[in-house]
Amino acid sequence: MTVGMKLSKQEIIAALDELALLLELKEENPFKSRAYANAARSLEAREDDLEAIIAAGRLGEIKGVGTAIARKIEELAATGELRYHRELKASIPSGHFEMLRIPSLGPKRIRFLYEKLGIATVGELEYAAQENRLLDLPGFGRKLQEKILAGIAALKHYRERRLYGEAIGPALRLQATLLSRPEVSAADVAGSLRRGNETVKDIDLLAATTDPPRLAAYFASLPEAAAVIARGDTKVSITLREGINADLRIVSPLQYPYALHHFTGSREHNTALRERAKRYGLKMNEYGLFRGEENIPCRSEEEIFAALELAFIPPELRENMGEIEAAARNALPHLVEPNDIKGILHIHSRASDGADGIEALAAEARRRGYEYIGISDHSQAAAYAGGLIPEDVREQHEEIDRINGRYGGVFHIFKGIEADILPDGRLDYDEEILASFDFVIAAVHSHFQMSEEDMTRRICRAMANPFTTILAHPTGRLLLAREPYALRIDAVIDAAAAHGKVIEINANPLRLDLDWRHCIQAKRKGVKVAVNPDLHRLDGFDYLEYGIAVARKGWQEKGDCLNCLDTEGIKSFFQDLKNRARGDATGGKEDRAGWRPEQQHLGESVPMLNLRDR
Repeated sequence: MTVGMKLSKQEIIAALDELALLLELKEENPFKSRAYANAARSLEAREDDLEAIIAAGRLGEIKGVGTAIARKIEELAATGELRYHRELKASIPSGHFEMLRIPSLGPKRIRFLYEKLGIATVGELEYAAQENRLLDLPGFGRKLQEKILAGIAALKHYRERRLYGEAIGPALRLQATLLSRPEVSAADVAGSLRRGNETVKDIDLLAATTDPPRLAAYFASLPEAAAVIARGDTKVSITLREGINADLRIVSPLQYPYALHHFTGSREHNTALRERAKRYGLKMNEYGLFRGEENIPCRSEEEIFAALELAFIPPELRENMGEIEAAARNALPHLVEPNDIKGILHIHSRASDGADGIEALAAEARRRGYEYIGISDHSQAAAYAGGLIPEDVREQHEEIDRINGRYGGVFHIFKGIEADILPDGRLDYDEEILASFDFVIAAVHSHFQMSEEDMTRRICRAMANPFTTILAHPTGRLLLAREPYALRIDAVIDAAAAHGKVIEINANPLRLDLDWRHCIQAKRKGVKVAVNPDLHRLDGFDYLEYGIAVARKGWQEKGDCLNCLDTEGIKSFFQDLKNRARGDATGGKEDRAGWRPEQQHLGESVPMLNLRDR
């Protein structure tokens, strides 16, 4: 770059190319877009000095560079930026430009996806593709959907943070590999991944051995390693072929319990526990638990906690959010386990946007040991997802009755729906249709930009609806892709408590919504959760483990989770709600708005709720 230009020739060419793409994304006149691309190519072909051309006022001599484009090149060269470029880029969802890096997706397809499905980010595109929402779009189909998912995976390869669901699989495989080594006496996943955090920066592993150099050399030579970042006898860092970093810390067998605790807990948990150790005259670190120079021998994490007169604190709870105080009182929860889940209630069939029929879904659920499933396809407002019109509902219920008849009571399929919560808080069917379901999952799928007050009122009104059973993915977030919509989640939890409704922990790894912190709040209010995979394909059953991790991190016990009930128990739960709904539906037309901003005092939300729904 010469002294007089703020941008190099190549940077100016790149800016012109980007302008061409932005204009395509905006669906401007195609000749306008092509003009910027042609100007970029002409500049690229010139071998003479661009600064001299600009200084001599000869830009107009370059093929394809008219007066308007010449002025923009001059502005770029003189200032290093272009107001027109900045304003044009600001007018387009930022995720659209990132989508251009996905093979098979050009400006026209990106614009079409935005117009039809409102897709503004790569994360939203991934979620839509996983839910099969691209299959029936003109010009898309299954093959292109698979190509898009593969392109997104490649795009995410070197992203700074990863979803829990992306990292846990490689981490467990590495742990198994370490445990297979004869020189390794113990190995565990540690860090935020062991705590079940929804996103992680990297994979932390810990191993015990009496031969650190041998283990370090082995780990650095793993075929899974795309690169070795650092290597020593106590720590080896590699980048996996998936693009995520994995750090292995190597300790002696005697140090292992102390190191496992240290490298698992959050900074806040470890600080609080060290303070407790001080009160006992002890010093605590990753190498031991010391009284003076003496290391108190502990063969496990359980013995470390016992030395501090604490019950064992499960890894998921180690966030300094009351777990140490609860452990001192022996009042920690008995956290829910995967085997406690008896059935799954948020399942989409091919009647809407699922990939499989009801019989195949039921067969897979039985194979995995579940007692029941709940089919909950999209309601009619979700036309983009093949939402069911009333006639579709009746046909599906007849099909479910036939299949249940063949099972003869050994397995049960419940009739459900994922009903859209309309902008005014009503559900997306009349009372007659809603009453025909065993359960109703209410969900927001549109109008995400409402104010906090309006969105809160909208959802609380849906919670007050006598036919609502469960609130799905309550904050609408997509991890690393879309922020939650503005919402008073405390008011929504209060509404659920007042009306005896359930809030979902959506186990899709892109959602993990309800957030674990709000799970703790729901538990305090006596609100049950339902751990659901929001399943659209058979492999979606695997998502349940991610939801269980959230539930455990949110202090949930077996009795806190709706789908830990057996078939008869959940039938009774649904029937009680239906009986209440019938009574409420005949009891008048009072307003069920659910929340009013003026009903607040001392900084707390006091929902105005229909208490007859208790």
